[in-house]
Amino acid sequence: MDVLENTTTALRQAEHIMVFTGAGISAESGIPTFRDRLTGLWARHDPQRLETAKAFRENPALVWGWYLWRRQQVLQAQPNAAHRAIARLADGGRQVTVITQNIDDLHERAGSQDVVHLHGSLMIPKCFACHRPAELSAVEQPVPHEGALIEPPRCTRCNGRLRSGVVWFGEDLPAGAWKTAAQTARSCDVMLSIGTSGVVMPAASLPDLALAAGAVVIHINPIDVCMDEPKELMLIGEAGQVLPALIERGLAR
Repeated sequence: MDVLENTTTALRQAEHIMVFTGAGISAESGIPTFRDRLTGLWARHDPQRLETAKAFRENPALVWGWYLWRRQQVLQAQPNAAHRAIARLADGGRQVTVITQNIDDLHERAGSQDVVHLHGSLMIPKCFACHRPAELSAVEQPVPHEGALIEPPRCTRCNGRLRSGVVWFGEDLPAGAWKTAAQTARSCDVMLSIGTSGVVMPAASLPDLALAAGAVVIHINPIDVCMDEPKELMLIGEAGQVLPALIERGLAR
C-alpha cells in the first residue's frame, strides 16, 4: 500500500479522530506566524517582547494596540479549504475533536464545533487583574493601524485593564484545554497533525502521547516532520490541497 491508501484506510476505520492544527493551516489564509518577519511600523518590535505580562505593565497602550491590530488581521481572513474539510469530518458519524495551537477563530467559522484552543484566543480578551473573560464588539474599539497606541478598556467587574486572551510567553496553558488535549491524544484512533512545527512545547508532545497509546498519527505539512515511528504517516504538501482530497476519500466507509 502507498501512504495515501494507508491514510485513507486509517481514517475510514477510525471511530475517534483528533485533529491537531498549528500555524501552517492559518498561514494559508494569510495570517502570519510568529516566525514571519513583521512589516511596516511593527517591524521594529519583537512579538516575543510584546506578548508578555511585563510588556503590558510597562506599556499597556502599545500591547493593546498590537492585540487589536492582530485581531483585525484575523477578522479580515477567511477559512480556507483545509478548515472546511476538517469541519466535514464529522459528517461521517465519527467523533471528531479539534485541538488547535492557533489563536484565530477560523475553525469555528468553517463550521467546527467545540474547538479547544491550547494557546487562548485573539477574539476573547480578559481582565489583566481578575482574569474574567470580556466581550469586545467592533463598535467599542477603533480600527487600529500599525503601531497604534490604544488605551485598553476597563473590566466591568473590577475596573482592571483588559488584555489579550492569548497565552503570553512565560504563561501556562489553560489547564482545562491541556487536560482535554492530552486525554484526547491518549484515546483517539487517529490523529491528524496539520501545519505544526513540532517545536512549541508542551503542545508538540501530543503526537507522542497518541503514538504511545497506539493511535495512527498522520502528518500533513510542507516539510517532513515524521519521527520514524511505525504508526506515523507523512503527507507532504499544503493542507488546503492535501486535506480535502484525503477527507473525501476517508469519508466513504
